[in-house]
Amino acid sequence: MPHHKAITVSIESQTFNQRFDQYGQWRAEFAKELSVFSAWLEGKGLRNASAMERLSRLHEQTLDDKLTVAFVAEYSRGKSEMINALFFSSYGRRIMPASAGRTTMCPTELTWDATYTPSVRLLPIETRKLGASLADWRLKPSSWLSVPLNAKSGDSVAAAVERVTETISVDVAEARRLGFWVDGADDNPPLNASGLVDVPKWRHAVINFPHPLLKKGMVILDTPGLNAIGAEPELTISLLPQAQAVLFILGADTGVTRSDLRIWQDLLGPHVDSSGMRLVVLNKIDTLWDSLTSKEAHQTQIRKQRQTTAQTLGVPLNQVIAISAQKALVAKITKDDALLRESAIRQLESVLVDTLLGQRHQLLNHALFKGLAELRADAQQILTVRLRDLTEQMQEIAGLQGKNSSARRSIRMRIARERKEFDSSVHKILGLRAAQNKLLNQGFQQLSSKTIKSELASLTAALQGKMLTFGFQKRFFETFDSLKESVEATQEIADQMHRLAIDAFDSLNTEFGFSLTAPQALNLGQYIEDLDKIAQSNKNHFSVANALRFSSNEFSERLVAAISMRLRSVFEAVSNELELWSKASSAQLDVQLKERRHSFLNRSETIERIEQAELDLTERLQELQADIDALASVSEQLQDRTSRLEDSLHSMLSSLDFDLGQPQPVRA
Repeated sequence: MPHHKAITVSIESQTFNQRFDQYGQWRAEFAKELSVFSAWLEGKGLRNASAMERLSRLHEQTLDDKLTVAFVAEYSRGKSEMINALFFSSYGRRIMPASAGRTTMCPTELTWDATYTPSVRLLPIETRKLGASLADWRLKPSSWLSVPLNAKSGDSVAAAVERVTETISVDVAEARRLGFWVDGADDNPPLNASGLVDVPKWRHAVINFPHPLLKKGMVILDTPGLNAIGAEPELTISLLPQAQAVLFILGADTGVTRSDLRIWQDLLGPHVDSSGMRLVVLNKIDTLWDSLTSKEAHQTQIRKQRQTTAQTLGVPLNQVIAISAQKALVAKITKDDALLRESAIRQLESVLVDTLLGQRHQLLNHALFKGLAELRADAQQILTVRLRDLTEQMQEIAGLQGKNSSARRSIRMRIARERKEFDSSVHKILGLRAAQNKLLNQGFQQLSSKTIKSELASLTAALQGKMLTFGFQKRFFETFDSLKESVEATQEIADQMHRLAIDAFDSLNTEFGFSLTAPQALNLGQYIEDLDKIAQSNKNHFSVANALRFSSNEFSERLVAAISMRLRSVFEAVSNELELWSKASSAQLDVQLKERRHSFLNRSETIERIEQAELDLTERLQELQADIDALASVSEQLQDRTSRLEDSLHSMLSSLDFDLGQPQPVRA
């Protein structure tokens, strides 16, 4: 079988791969432009603490914009083959195991992290009995088995990846502890000839290698069938809901089977209103091809299967796409254009480009535009303060022309008086800062990990070793009500900080001539809605349908640990928003204090030099005018530089030519 020594996406002419590569190149280039802009701000003295925080976030958003595409299916639906066809045909062979029967036995992520060498990292299945979440285990690299691979050799990669299919044989009691056997359930795995249960050897796999798509931020998540998914709550609570795209794969010949419907209703259906895209893919349309039926009859049959599937799952018809992954892979490797058209893989790629990649780019653009506008406003405010101080100095110096020494002493005394008032304003600002920090710490306490741990410890205790009843779902919602109260309490604290800032800024502007602008109020409503969505989308875990699993303490611990990780991300986001708001508010004070202190020093030095006849008034006025002209030039440069960055955002969005609408109907 032919294969490629190096990873070269360009030879495939794959629409999605090429466009994602272009998207990744643009992000890298824009990150460099941001770094240049940051250095320019620093050189002009315009990069305060708030600006540095914003620049850091924009840079991180640009470079680390991960795009997760998850593939979900029961066994033997061709899921791994679809990953091969979409992303890895450049190897000229299969990379993901795609043999008949059960292949991918554990959830598998394909990603690139430069801190690790190319490898397959495997987490032993026994870690399920220890309660910690997958996210916790990621922080313990020594607990994973690392299998090195040669990224330039398709054979080496395939051999290493094959390790994810390994199994071990355990007795029923151990299978129960690991979550693969539920007494009384009708979908337990069969016993082998020795009366044992074959279960995955690994709990999770991370395939780390420098494929161009993965290096540019794509993460591919390959999940096992229903039985294995249900035993790992973190998949359905955290990983799948937060994926930007989930492809639910069915067999075109079988349509929606009973186990398929359970996956959709229990694991995917509750998340269809999330921000990510959800597509249903009918795979293996080639099984419907035969020489006795016309092409038109084939298309009619596929169209009816799509319609039936859409009705059964309750999704729009244009979100059901029919393809043949196996024929697509063969066609790409053999360069068979006719077979590639018959496979219909390009239609799926088109939806991934226009809907998934296009909307992702639009979201990133929106964040970058907003960040640039805030940076420009911050820098322009600094320039405005400097211009005001220089203008006042010019008026002050101009007023000395033709005046005697008495007038100069009068100005020096006025400067001293204003300096004393300034010192009073410093004390007031320090008092404001102390009050704001006190409130900020109160907000952090509301959002601390102790809050989550306390609520979830109580929930865990209620679940331990018990059969689920209707009361447990009520207890689950009570937990989320308490957590929402913590965020609501943080909102009240943020409102207090806002009112405090408004009153203090008004007072400082009136009493001491500052030009402080009250910040906009912080709105945490989005995060309260996020908690509601998490609760609603995961309530099925606490329903009677899942009752049998709760006889296992290990399962309830894994479930609560997974919920904890999702909650932690929400609470950390709230903390970051609160901290950024506080920094932005304080940055204005820092800037204007610094500029005013600098102004006092310049004015005092100028008067002193004039009194000692070391400085000519006309010369000083010329210097000040030159400084004012320089500020005007910097202001123009600021507008020009930020406008050019915005133009870069506009031009890239136009050049990628995304269709940002909903997925269009796809012809069979």
